[in-house]
Amino acid sequence: MQRWADPADHHATALPVAAVAKPFPADHHIAPHSHGRAQLLHAISGVMRVTTDTSAWIVPPGRAVWLPAGTVHAVDIRGPLAMRTLYIEEGAHPGLPADCTIISVGPLLRELILAATEEPADYDPAGRGGHLAALILGEIARAERSPLRIPMPRDARLVALARELIVDPGRTDRLEDWAVRLGASPRTLARLFRRETGMSFVAFREQVRLAAVERLTAGEPLARVARALGYASRSAFGAMMRRALGLTPGELARRVRE
Repeated sequence: MQRWADPADHHATALPVAAVAKPFPADHHIAPHSHGRAQLLHAISGVMRVTTDTSAWIVPPGRAVWLPAGTVHAVDIRGPLAMRTLYIEEGAHPGLPADCTIISVGPLLRELILAATEEPADYDPAGRGGHLAALILGEIARAERSPLRIPMPRDARLVALARELIVDPGRTDRLEDWAVRLGASPRTLARLFRRETGMSFVAFREQVRLAAVERLTAGEPLARVARALGYASRSAFGAMMRRALGLTPGELARRVRE
């Protein structure tokens, strides 16, 4: 049974969906690149960070990132990861997302993706493979969007701040502290954050701290991760993750290991 092998095949096929299983080792980096088709990146185990010029996303199990055709992106993987990728023909379904976004991957979509990766590269569009592809497209179109995007600002002062937070998300500096270092008033920085990212400084910092899920995949103790990220307690950290991901840290760690 022929599988998808050459990446060019994913785009040359006349079939609407090409599903590929790809394992990656820990600490792996996929350099910036793009595809001629839309791409859905999902991991059945492990966590990845996907970045473009304007945004970053943390993608834990139970989520997937949708990238329209031509989107230049890079992928960083902290721990071992089992990726399942879909390459989707433009216009294959009217309800597919128009922009980059995170979607929820429920049990049905997860199983459909797994089943599609077992189909041959030349699956019959009128047979099982075609039926799976049609169901996948419908499930993606109706999937819930998730607010895991980290919007990157354009103002040079905010870019410097954002980069420092991404490197050290546990920093507890107030906006007033950043204002002194960056040579701007707190009011100016707050206004710029709202205008360029659509969120407050505190909300932006919380989004960046979701990178903590990568540390949990490596087996780092929850209490240590919470302290490193500036949370006074495990419960405060857990509340943030439940609000953002719909999972407790323990639930996330178990799903990553599954």
